[in-house]
Amino acid sequence: MKYVYFPGCKIPAWLPAYDRATRGIFKALGIDLVDSEFNCCGYPVRHQHLEASLLSSARVLALADQIGAPLMTPCQCCYGNLRHAQYWLGENRVLRRRVNAILRKENLRWKPGIRVRHLLQVLKEDLGLAAVATAVVHPQKDIRVAAHYGCHALRPANIVGFDDPQAPTIFEDLIAVTGATAVDWPLRLNCCGAPLWEKNRVISTRLMQKKIEDADQAGADMICTACTYCQHQFDQVRLETLPHAPPIPAVLYPQLLGLALGIAPAGLGMNENRIQWTPTEGGTP
Repeated sequence: MKYVYFPGCKIPAWLPAYDRATRGIFKALGIDLVDSEFNCCGYPVRHQHLEASLLSSARVLALADQIGAPLMTPCQCCYGNLRHAQYWLGENRVLRRRVNAILRKENLRWKPGIRVRHLLQVLKEDLGLAAVATAVVHPQKDIRVAAHYGCHALRPANIVGFDDPQAPTIFEDLIAVTGATAVDWPLRLNCCGAPLWEKNRVISTRLMQKKIEDADQAGADMICTACTYCQHQFDQVRLETLPHAPPIPAVLYPQLLGLALGIAPAGLGMNENRIQWTPTEGGTP
Protein backbone atom coordinates (compact mmCIF):
# COMPACT_ATOMS: atom_id res chain seq x y z
CA MET A 1 0.00 0.00 0.00
CA LYS A 2 1.51 3.29 -1.13
CA TYR A 3 0.46 6.95 -1.00
CA VAL A 4 1.88 10.24 -2.18
CA TYR A 5 2.34 12.22 1.02
CA PHE A 6 1.09 15.82 1.09
CA PRO A 7 1.67 17.47 4.49
CA GLY A 8 0.72 20.93 3.23
CA CYS A 9 2.39 24.16 4.36
CA LYS A 10 1.50 24.41 8.04
CA ILE A 11 2.68 21.05 9.32
CA PRO A 12 6.40 21.63 8.58
CA ALA A 13 6.22 25.16 9.98
CA TRP A 14 3.79 24.81 12.89
CA LEU A 15 3.41 21.13 13.74
CA PRO A 16 6.42 19.01 12.82
CA ALA A 17 5.16 16.55 15.43
CA TYR A 18 2.19 15.81 13.17
CA ASP A 19 4.59 14.83 10.39
CA ARG A 20 6.68 12.69 12.75
CA ALA A 21 3.67 10.89 14.19
CA THR A 22 2.09 10.31 10.78
CA ARG A 23 5.27 8.82 9.36
CA GLY A 24 5.71 6.72 12.49
CA ILE A 25 2.30 5.05 12.41
CA PHE A 26 2.38 4.47 8.66
CA LYS A 27 5.76 2.77 8.93
CA ALA A 28 4.49 0.60 11.76
CA LEU A 29 1.45 -0.36 9.69
CA GLY A 30 3.45 -1.16 6.57
CA ILE A 31 2.17 1.76 4.48
CA ASP A 32 4.68 3.47 2.21
CA LEU A 33 4.70 7.26 1.87
CA VAL A 34 6.22 8.85 -1.22
CA ASP A 35 7.57 12.38 -0.80
CA SER A 36 7.55 15.00 -3.53
CA GLU A 37 8.08 18.73 -3.96
CA PHE A 38 4.68 20.39 -3.67
CA ASN A 39 3.25 23.88 -3.55
CA CYS A 40 0.45 25.11 -1.25
CA CYS A 41 -2.95 23.49 -1.76
CA GLY A 42 -4.49 26.94 -2.23
CA TYR A 43 -6.79 26.88 0.78
CA PRO A 44 -5.65 30.24 2.23
CA VAL A 45 -6.68 32.13 -0.92
CA ARG A 46 -9.85 30.25 -1.87
CA HIS A 47 -12.14 33.10 -0.83
CA GLN A 48 -9.88 35.77 -2.32
CA HIS A 49 -9.26 34.24 -5.76
CA LEU A 50 -10.96 30.94 -6.59
CA GLU A 51 -9.06 30.35 -9.81
CA ALA A 52 -5.67 30.79 -8.09
CA SER A 53 -6.75 28.37 -5.38
CA LEU A 54 -7.90 25.80 -7.94
CA LEU A 55 -4.65 26.14 -9.87
CA SER A 56 -2.63 25.45 -6.72
CA SER A 57 -4.64 22.32 -5.95
CA ALA A 58 -4.64 21.17 -9.56
CA ARG A 59 -0.85 21.33 -9.68
CA VAL A 60 -0.57 19.25 -6.50
CA LEU A 61 -2.98 16.68 -7.92
CA ALA A 62 -1.23 16.57 -11.28
CA LEU A 63 2.13 15.97 -9.61
CA ALA A 64 0.64 13.16 -7.53
CA ASP A 65 -0.86 11.66 -10.67
CA GLN A 66 2.58 11.56 -12.28
CA ILE A 67 3.85 9.50 -9.36
CA GLY A 68 1.00 7.06 -9.84
CA ALA A 69 -0.41 6.65 -6.31
CA PRO A 70 -3.30 8.16 -4.33
CA LEU A 71 -2.55 11.38 -2.49
CA MET A 72 -2.82 11.30 1.32
CA THR A 73 -2.87 14.35 3.57
CA PRO A 74 -3.15 14.61 7.37
CA CYS A 75 -4.51 18.16 7.09
CA GLN A 76 -8.28 18.46 6.87
CA CYS A 77 -8.08 21.95 5.35
CA CYS A 78 -5.81 20.67 2.59
CA TYR A 79 -8.08 17.68 2.10
CA GLY A 80 -11.14 19.91 1.82
CA ASN A 81 -9.51 22.29 -0.66
CA LEU A 82 -8.18 19.50 -2.84
CA ARG A 83 -11.64 17.96 -2.94
CA HIS A 84 -13.15 21.36 -3.81
CA ALA A 85 -10.71 21.61 -6.70
CA GLN A 86 -11.67 18.19 -7.98
CA TYR A 87 -15.32 19.15 -7.85
CA TRP A 88 -15.08 22.56 -9.54
CA LEU A 89 -12.59 21.48 -12.18
CA GLY A 90 -14.87 18.58 -13.01
CA GLU A 91 -17.98 20.76 -13.16
CA ASN A 92 -16.67 23.92 -14.85
CA ARG A 93 -15.20 23.41 -18.31
CA VAL A 94 -13.98 27.00 -18.60
CA LEU A 95 -12.04 26.82 -15.33
CA ARG A 96 -10.65 23.41 -16.26
CA ARG A 97 -9.34 24.67 -19.60
CA ARG A 98 -7.77 27.76 -18.07
CA VAL A 99 -6.08 25.82 -15.30
CA ASN A 100 -4.78 23.11 -17.63
CA ALA A 101 -3.47 25.75 -20.03
CA ILE A 102 -1.24 27.07 -17.25
CA LEU A 103 -0.22 23.59 -16.09
CA ARG A 104 0.72 22.68 -19.66
CA LYS A 105 3.74 24.99 -19.37
CA GLU A 106 5.19 22.42 -16.93
CA ASN A 107 3.94 19.42 -18.91
CA LEU A 108 1.32 18.82 -16.23
CA ARG A 109 -2.40 18.18 -16.59
CA TRP A 110 -5.26 17.86 -14.16
CA LYS A 111 -7.68 15.07 -14.94
CA PRO A 112 -10.59 13.44 -13.12
CA GLY A 113 -10.12 10.37 -11.00
CA ILE A 114 -7.03 11.37 -9.00
CA ARG A 115 -7.72 9.97 -5.53
CA VAL A 116 -7.40 12.19 -2.46
CA ARG A 117 -7.50 10.58 0.96
CA HIS A 118 -7.33 11.96 4.46
CA LEU A 119 -5.24 10.11 7.03
CA LEU A 120 -8.35 8.88 8.86
CA GLN A 121 -9.85 7.48 5.65
CA VAL A 122 -6.68 5.57 4.87
CA LEU A 123 -6.68 3.96 8.30
CA LYS A 124 -10.36 3.04 8.48
CA GLU A 125 -11.41 2.47 4.88
CA ASP A 126 -8.27 1.57 2.94
CA LEU A 127 -6.29 -0.39 5.51
CA GLY A 128 -9.27 -1.31 7.67
CA LEU A 129 -10.04 -1.29 11.38
CA ALA A 130 -9.21 -4.98 11.76
CA ALA A 131 -5.72 -4.52 10.36
CA VAL A 132 -5.08 -1.54 12.65
CA ALA A 133 -6.40 -3.45 15.66
CA THR A 134 -4.08 -6.36 14.92
CA ALA A 135 -1.09 -4.03 15.16
CA VAL A 136 -2.08 -2.60 18.57
CA VAL A 137 0.27 -3.83 21.30
CA HIS A 138 -0.37 -1.27 24.07
CA PRO A 139 -4.10 -0.50 24.25
CA GLN A 140 -4.75 2.96 25.65
CA LYS A 141 -7.14 1.77 28.32
CA ASP A 142 -9.00 4.02 30.75
CA ILE A 143 -8.48 7.09 28.53
CA ARG A 144 -11.53 9.16 27.64
CA VAL A 145 -11.21 11.03 24.37
CA ALA A 146 -13.22 13.88 22.87
CA ALA A 147 -13.01 13.46 19.09
CA HIS A 148 -12.87 16.85 17.40
CA TYR A 149 -13.90 16.44 13.77
CA GLY A 150 -13.17 19.88 12.38
CA CYS A 151 -15.16 21.48 9.59
CA HIS A 152 -13.47 21.17 6.24
CA ALA A 153 -13.44 17.39 5.94
CA LEU A 154 -17.15 17.09 6.72
CA ARG A 155 -18.81 19.89 4.77
CA PRO A 156 -20.11 20.26 2.12
CA ALA A 157 -20.71 16.52 2.10
CA ASN A 158 -21.43 16.28 -1.64
CA ILE A 159 -17.96 17.67 -2.37
CA VAL A 160 -15.66 16.27 0.32
CA GLY A 161 -17.22 12.79 0.63
CA PHE A 162 -15.63 12.16 4.04
CA ASP A 163 -18.44 10.97 6.33
CA ASP A 164 -22.00 11.78 7.30
CA PRO A 165 -21.76 15.50 8.21
CA GLN A 166 -24.53 15.22 10.81
CA ALA A 167 -23.60 11.91 12.42
CA PRO A 168 -20.03 10.91 11.54
CA THR A 169 -18.44 7.86 13.16
CA ILE A 170 -15.03 7.46 11.51
CA PHE A 171 -13.12 9.25 14.29
CA GLU A 172 -14.83 7.41 17.16
CA ASP A 173 -14.23 4.06 15.43
CA LEU A 174 -10.53 4.81 15.12
CA ILE A 175 -10.31 5.96 18.73
CA ALA A 176 -11.90 2.69 19.86
CA VAL A 177 -9.23 0.74 17.96
CA THR A 178 -6.56 2.28 20.21
CA GLY A 179 -8.33 0.92 23.29
CA ALA A 180 -9.46 4.37 24.42
CA THR A 181 -13.09 5.44 24.90
CA ALA A 182 -14.67 8.17 22.79
CA VAL A 183 -16.91 10.37 24.94
CA ASP A 184 -20.22 11.80 23.81
CA TRP A 185 -19.97 15.59 23.91
CA PRO A 186 -22.56 18.01 22.52
CA LEU A 187 -20.14 20.29 20.64
CA ARG A 188 -18.08 17.60 18.92
CA LEU A 189 -19.01 18.84 15.43
CA ASN A 190 -18.66 22.56 16.14
CA CYS A 191 -15.87 24.68 14.66
CA CYS A 192 -12.71 25.21 16.73
CA GLY A 193 -12.62 28.86 15.68
CA ALA A 194 -9.33 28.74 13.77
CA PRO A 195 -10.75 29.92 10.39
CA LEU A 196 -11.95 33.12 12.07
CA TRP A 197 -8.69 33.96 13.84
CA GLU A 198 -7.54 36.58 11.34
CA LYS A 199 -11.06 38.01 10.91
CA ASN A 200 -12.45 38.17 14.42
CA ARG A 201 -10.27 36.94 17.25
CA VAL A 202 -12.96 37.51 19.88
CA ILE A 203 -15.37 35.10 18.19
CA SER A 204 -12.58 32.69 17.33
CA THR A 205 -11.47 32.53 20.95
CA ARG A 206 -15.02 32.16 22.24
CA LEU A 207 -15.70 29.20 19.92
CA MET A 208 -12.52 27.53 21.12
CA GLN A 209 -13.36 28.20 24.76
CA LYS A 210 -16.83 26.70 24.47
CA LYS A 211 -15.43 23.53 22.93
CA ILE A 212 -12.71 23.14 25.56
CA GLU A 213 -15.23 23.61 28.37
CA ASP A 214 -17.67 21.19 26.74
CA ALA A 215 -15.03 18.46 26.37
CA ASP A 216 -13.96 18.98 29.97
CA GLN A 217 -17.54 18.77 31.25
CA ALA A 218 -18.01 15.53 29.30
CA GLY A 219 -15.17 14.02 31.32
CA ALA A 220 -12.63 13.79 28.51
CA ASP A 221 -8.95 13.38 29.33
CA MET A 222 -8.00 14.95 26.00
CA ILE A 223 -9.30 16.53 22.83
CA CYS A 224 -8.12 14.47 19.88
CA THR A 225 -7.58 16.19 16.54
CA ALA A 226 -6.72 15.21 12.98
CA CYS A 227 -6.28 18.67 11.49
CA THR A 228 -3.32 21.04 11.44
CA TYR A 229 -5.32 24.19 12.12
CA CYS A 230 -7.46 22.64 14.85
CA GLN A 231 -4.45 21.26 16.72
CA HIS A 232 -2.67 24.59 16.49
CA GLN A 233 -5.77 26.31 17.84
CA PHE A 234 -6.27 23.96 20.80
CA ASP A 235 -2.63 23.41 21.71
CA GLN A 236 -0.86 26.69 20.96
CA VAL A 237 -3.29 29.57 20.42
CA ARG A 238 -5.31 28.65 23.50
CA LEU A 239 -2.28 29.11 25.77
CA GLU A 240 -1.96 32.69 24.58
CA THR A 241 -5.65 33.56 24.72
CA LEU A 242 -7.25 31.28 27.34
CA PRO A 243 -4.67 30.76 30.08
CA HIS A 244 -7.38 29.98 32.64
CA ALA A 245 -9.38 27.51 30.52
CA PRO A 246 -9.61 23.89 31.71
CA PRO A 247 -6.14 22.37 31.16
CA ILE A 248 -7.42 19.56 28.93
CA PRO A 249 -4.68 18.79 26.38
CA ALA A 250 -5.02 18.40 22.62
CA VAL A 251 -3.42 15.28 21.19
CA LEU A 252 -3.07 14.41 17.50
CA TYR A 253 -4.71 11.15 16.51
CA PRO A 254 -1.48 9.67 15.11
CA GLN A 255 0.09 10.32 18.51
CA LEU A 256 -2.69 8.42 20.29
CA LEU A 257 -2.56 5.56 17.79
CA GLY A 258 1.23 5.57 17.82
CA LEU A 259 1.27 4.95 21.57
CA ALA A 260 -1.09 2.02 21.03
CA LEU A 261 1.24 0.67 18.34
CA GLY A 262 4.15 0.75 20.79
CA ILE A 263 5.96 3.80 19.44
CA ALA A 264 7.81 5.81 22.08
CA PRO A 265 6.26 9.23 22.90
CA ALA A 266 9.38 11.06 21.72
CA GLY A 267 9.12 9.33 18.35
CA LEU A 268 5.63 10.78 18.01
CA GLY A 269 6.68 14.31 18.91
CA MET A 270 4.56 14.32 22.06
CA ASN A 271 7.19 16.34 23.90
CA GLU A 272 6.53 19.13 21.36
CA ASN A 273 2.89 19.52 22.36
CA ARG A 274 2.56 22.76 24.29
CA ILE A 275 0.04 21.30 26.75
CA GLN A 276 1.58 18.09 27.95
CA TRP A 277 -0.52 15.00 28.56
CA THR A 278 0.48 12.54 31.25
CA PRO A 279 -0.99 9.14 30.31
CA THR A 280 -2.76 7.11 32.95
CA GLU A 281 -1.06 4.04 34.34
CA GLY A 282 -1.18 1.21 31.83
CA GLY A 283 -2.10 3.53 28.99
CA THR A 284 1.35 3.58 27.42
CA PRO A 285 4.43 1.40 27.33
